Amino acid sequence: MIRTLDLRGKSLDKAGYQRLLPRATLDVAQAMVAIEPILKRVREGSEADLIALAQEFDGVRPASIRVPQSALDEALAQLDPAVRTALEVSAARIRIVHNDQIRTDSKTTVVDGGIVTEKWIPVDRVGLYVPGGRAVYPSSVMMNVIPAQIAKVSSIAVASPPQKEFGGLPHPTILATCALLGVTEVYAVGGAQAIALFGYGMKDLCAKCDLVTGPGNIYVAAAKRALRGIIGIDSEAGPTEIAILADESAIAAEVAADLISQAEHDVIAAAVLVTTSESLAADVIAELNVRVAKTKHAERIRTALSGIQSAIALVDSIEQGLAVVNAYAAEHLEIQTRNASADASQIRNAGAVFIGRFSPVSLGDYSAGSNHVLPTGGCACHSSGLSVQTFLRGLHFIEYDQKAFTDIASTVITLAEAEDLPAHGEAMTARLENL
Repeated sequence: MIRTLDLRGKSLDKAGYQRLLPRATLDVAQAMVAIEPILKRVREGSEADLIALAQEFDGVRPASIRVPQSALDEALAQLDPAVRTALEVSAARIRIVHNDQIRTDSKTTVVDGGIVTEKWIPVDRVGLYVPGGRAVYPSSVMMNVIPAQIAKVSSIAVASPPQKEFGGLPHPTILATCALLGVTEVYAVGGAQAIALFGYGMKDLCAKCDLVTGPGNIYVAAAKRALRGIIGIDSEAGPTEIAILADESAIAAEVAADLISQAEHDVIAAAVLVTTSESLAADVIAELNVRVAKTKHAERIRTALSGIQSAIALVDSIEQGLAVVNAYAAEHLEIQTRNASADASQIRNAGAVFIGRFSPVSLGDYSAGSNHVLPTGGCACHSSGLSVQTFLRGLHFIEYDQKAFTDIASTVITLAEAEDLPAHGEAMTARLENL
């Protein structure tokens, strides 16, 4: 069901380990070609075009693309009380963590009379995408909305695909979560057309957004890439991934359950175990064979675990294992070793790190307080997960008085001349001539 990769005796560089642990093929460039007509149709079209696209891709014609407030209120009123409580508890924990991410302004006196102040200012308007399809993601509503609210974004819109079984509205649990968080601007639109709606705006329907965040399928990723520059984006999210670094102290049943939990998302989801223990590897395979057959989405999980993107990698030592997982840069990385905290301190590249047997990825998906919108496809080598910072921009405010200006003027003029930009220097001398 899952391949075994023997890395023992190998000492590879980062690129070498990456070649041996490939990810599923995801041709975003080809998807960009496919969505080009959709982007143009939205850019030049009207709400009628969005409704026609919903019929084409979602099999339903929404009565309107903007979800009426009455539908949001009704969804919240009919929400299962147990689900509401779970959402409220999780939202509270997410707020606790993300409140600590608030940036404070800093004022730096460079010299007497020369001050640079950095202020953190939220973007004016964001569009938050919540996927539909195989699963329902109220958790993604919370993970996107709460950091934006804490950042004090003044205008927040949410888009989620229309559902045939709910008369063209997004899933009621999505709507209820929006209502619970106080979001009133919600659109029944999915895929590339949702990103285009946020990116271009549409007269009499939706104002253009400055930033679009949230995970989605390959067409959502392609639309984000195509519109980057017109809008800011968080990342081009790909298939979900879990990597687990484990030694002989790990419990095979728990490791197997965690691999299965992420394979449940998609047939191209990645599940990777890196271990020093042959016996653990064998026991995990045995557990997978038993557990997968009993799960609801067994076929999807089996396909994901059998794919090239999933593997059990045997290593000589935890040190080698750390090199492997740092090279792989998983979206989710679990450390299930005897010295988990110490080993976790050696991690440089991961979307989020889950330490010890009582910190599974599922906890972070919902209720740990951390954010689950994380970099995939190895992007954790250079990118971070969604946070309050995503919705903020650092602006410098520069204020020099006359003395501070005259003291530094010759330095600026010298550098301007060195770069053959004399007008830059003249902007300085013009002021000196008028003192």
